[in-house]
Amino acid sequence: MARAATTADAFNAVAEPRRRQILDGLAGGERSVNELVELVHLPQPLVSKHLRVLREVGLVGVREQGRQRLYSVVGQPLKPIHDWVKNYERSWSQAFDRLDVVLEELKNKKEENDGDDNDS
Repeated sequence: MARAATTADAFNAVAEPRRRQILDGLAGGERSVNELVELVHLPQPLVSKHLRVLREVGLVGVREQGRQRLYSVVGQPLKPIHDWVKNYERSWSQAFDRLDVVLEELKNKKEENDGDDNDS
């Protein structure tokens, strides 16, 4: 099933990997569509579609310079996403630390059992 071309909020917009690529490309400053096409190696219609979605949710701004449009990241809407990722990252880091302990205990038990089997 094809994904919808639009989305309702910033969280859903950045869930698309290509949109994150475009945001990464814009992190270095203003860029035209052609510059983004070269940077992210996607066809122009696809870059334009993703830019439209990012603009609709307020993550990207645009200004006219002559006949060219220059796109840039709008930072404020990204803050809640950044904060959520930091909290999520912390939770998963703690879970992985606990998992490491459990895996080490299982490994030690297996080695003990293997040693007991060899003694018989």
